[in-house]
Amino acid sequence: MSTMNTVGRPTAPNQVSEKPATLTGGRGLLQNEALIFEGDGWGKTGVDLPEPKTDASDLGDLVRKDPIGLPGLSEPEAMRHYVRLSQKNHAIDLAIYPLGSCTMKHNPRLNEKMARLPGFSDIHPLQPQSTVQGALELMDTLAHWLKTLTGMPAVALSPKAGAHGELCGLMAIRAAHEAKGEHEQRRKVLVPTSAHGTNPATAAFVGYSVVEVAQTDDGRVDVADLAAKLGPDVAAIMVTNPNTCGLFERDILEISRLTHEAGAYFYCDGANFNAIVGRVRPGDLGVDAMHINLHKTFSTPHGGGGPGAGPVVLSEALAPFAPAPWVVHDDGGYRLVEREEDEAAQAFGRLCAFQGQMGMYVRALSYMMSHGSDGLRQVAEDAVLNANYIKARLSDLMSPAFPDGPCMHEALFDDEWLKGTDITTLDFAKAMIDEGFHPMTMYFPLVVHGAMLIEPTETESKAELDRFIHAMRLLAEAAKAGDVDRFKGAPFHAPMRRLDETRAARSPVLRWSAPEGSNQAA
Repeated sequence: MSTMNTVGRPTAPNQVSEKPATLTGGRGLLQNEALIFEGDGWGKTGVDLPEPKTDASDLGDLVRKDPIGLPGLSEPEAMRHYVRLSQKNHAIDLAIYPLGSCTMKHNPRLNEKMARLPGFSDIHPLQPQSTVQGALELMDTLAHWLKTLTGMPAVALSPKAGAHGELCGLMAIRAAHEAKGEHEQRRKVLVPTSAHGTNPATAAFVGYSVVEVAQTDDGRVDVADLAAKLGPDVAAIMVTNPNTCGLFERDILEISRLTHEAGAYFYCDGANFNAIVGRVRPGDLGVDAMHINLHKTFSTPHGGGGPGAGPVVLSEALAPFAPAPWVVHDDGGYRLVEREEDEAAQAFGRLCAFQGQMGMYVRALSYMMSHGSDGLRQVAEDAVLNANYIKARLSDLMSPAFPDGPCMHEALFDDEWLKGTDITTLDFAKAMIDEGFHPMTMYFPLVVHGAMLIEPTETESKAELDRFIHAMRLLAEAAKAGDVDRFKGAPFHAPMRRLDETRAARSPVLRWSAPEGSNQAA
């Protein structure tokens, strides 16, 4: 007779559950490797280079006098080092990545193949425009798709990410107010309590004071509070729709009407466009500016510090103030409008040195064209379906933050169900690591106590969702049964045990130092 273990596989009745620690620190396929700086490869290289034909005398005092301080690796050692690192990290290619408000979706390999085509990967931003007509055409086509999907007449492609897109949108709004002579009068930006943290930060960076707008009990913008705070001193509002609670702002048309009636502009945070792409056009809702995270909605790689792309679509009122450059198509072919003395007379300036990140443009357009309009509509429908499936399957054990009605692309739970267990949201998240899952977003949005925000995206199959839900239910049952040690000590099976995250944030060690007395220190 056999029993079932926590992942649903049969185990022998006499199988020993407690396994002895290994003698080397390795664990099966997980190798125990020292830090790369602690190896003995300081004097070697994986590449043989010819002796230089000239010396460095022309560099003067710029010649390096001390060792470079970097370890040397052969090619096999370098490969093994990075493969071992990859085995210590969770990845979207390994399992579901349920971060809420981050849309960690699969990156199709077709996109990668297209981005590596020589006509896109090998070009240079300083080439004559006549030699990059194909790349400019791709940018123009991408702009067309973005404008069509959002119902907006203009788009700036050059912003590098979401926060950079927010900066673009607010600078266009500021330029529009300056053109009307109202900038000195309009010094406030209204931001809901559930907004992404970059929203108020960007507004302050542009020089505005931030005024918070209250939230209703059902997780939406308090329209009455918004109306009371709108006035001739307000430059813009910044609203995320669907919002960070995973809910559609049902009063979005009224929010837009009140904003425009007060002479302000409506900035929409488009981080959650994945929930409505192909279904709703923000331009039809009265939005004046919205950034689109290509990694969230159109499957370009997410994370790793970039390079990213966060195009900003603009309404007719803000289009004249879009930053240079942008692509136009005329009798001479495709060209970039870059100079203020030309068509860019009202542009507020430039956001970056060149035209943006070509690799991200190629990947995003590949995703759009491979899906088509009907496929992109299905993206939103499946993302919302998957989130509601998770909400429905977990609501009997966990407490939804907003139980009434469906959610959009992400399911939000609070920690009410953990009361009396001596287990926190953080403890629960750490135990998820032991079960092989990346934790969901914790403690965000701040308006929900002990928040657990789960976004499955559309790319997860029902089988993978069921595997994730099974693990969540087992953990929830263990928490309610009083198995506190499982959570307080977690993770037990990760390469590193639980760290002092507060100390790591406040006193990070950002540079490796050789131990005293070692050869490296000498």
